[in-house]
Amino acid sequence: MFDLPILRRRVRTPLPLSLALQGGGAHGAYAWGVLDALLESGRFVPQAISGASAGAMNALVLADGWLRGGPDGAREALDAFWRRLGELLPTHWFVVGDERRPSLHGGVRLAMQWSRLLFAPQQLNPLDLNPLRDLLLERIDFARLRQADAPRLFIATTRADTGRLRLFDNASLSVEVALASACLPTLHRTVMIDGLPHWDGGFSANPPLWPLVEHGPAEADLLILMLMPLRFAELPGGAGAIRERSLDIAFGAAFQREAWLLGRAWQDARAGSGWACGPLARRLRGLRLHLIDERQQLAELPAESRLIAHQPFLIHLRDLGRQRAQDWLAQHREAIGRRSTVDLTDAFG
Repeated sequence: MFDLPILRRRVRTPLPLSLALQGGGAHGAYAWGVLDALLESGRFVPQAISGASAGAMNALVLADGWLRGGPDGAREALDAFWRRLGELLPTHWFVVGDERRPSLHGGVRLAMQWSRLLFAPQQLNPLDLNPLRDLLLERIDFARLRQADAPRLFIATTRADTGRLRLFDNASLSVEVALASACLPTLHRTVMIDGLPHWDGGFSANPPLWPLVEHGPAEADLLILMLMPLRFAELPGGAGAIRERSLDIAFGAAFQREAWLLGRAWQDARAGSGWACGPLARRLRGLRLHLIDERQQLAELPAESRLIAHQPFLIHLRDLGRQRAQDWLAQHREAIGRRSTVDLTDAFG
């Protein structure tokens, strides 16, 4: 006998999804949580992913895990990567009065501040020791990601000699590309690729959006995952707070312009106005735009927490990200695959 209720049950086909993953140091563990919940839902197939800095790490690890074992493989890969990362930094660097809000030990903080003012990374680390390099080589099969069946990847770096964005796609992926995308020049040595100097991709695109439109699925949902607040709650007062806000603005300016322009182009394409014709316009009309922001959960943390890859803190951020994604899915589940849930010109105007 057939079970008629089961026959009547609607089977959902996983939807093609493009992901734009923002960077933010250790706060990338919040994105780990968001991605974990999205993968757990079984609703999506990641076909194109862009990322900068920590967003690039999440993109590479997710894609590698997906190739190994689909959504469960991607979840396992992200979990293994972030947990191992949380073991690499010495615990004596922290004052852990609250595991959810750890801070750097006062002596470590002072040493880092002085190093930024007086010493270049090559002076502090002449042997170029980088635990992240070993972790990436251990966890990611870059040769596998260069094959045709891998999710499309767009990893952002910034040319240190021009300040311009340089994107790397699957064909050019390597551990050097990954390290370049996360290279903060005050902390890490400049990464040379093809004889050219590269710094953190967040300077020029955090994360890049247009490659997902031009080279992603012809009709898909594009989800932007932000780790920086849409709007800062308070005006900074002290010199240190002003310096940190200046860096935040610098890292977000290019992305905010690109997001607004994408929103405007999407509106024009849908209206059939202006320049909106041809293959790009058709892609824009088939695009459904979504955004998950951090709802001030990360903005309330001290800026130095982006440098704290302490495992209990990372897991706390993961849990916050999972809950944020679950709330977003509960609100927008029926819209996915049908319509956009964000107006980018309003969000970034």
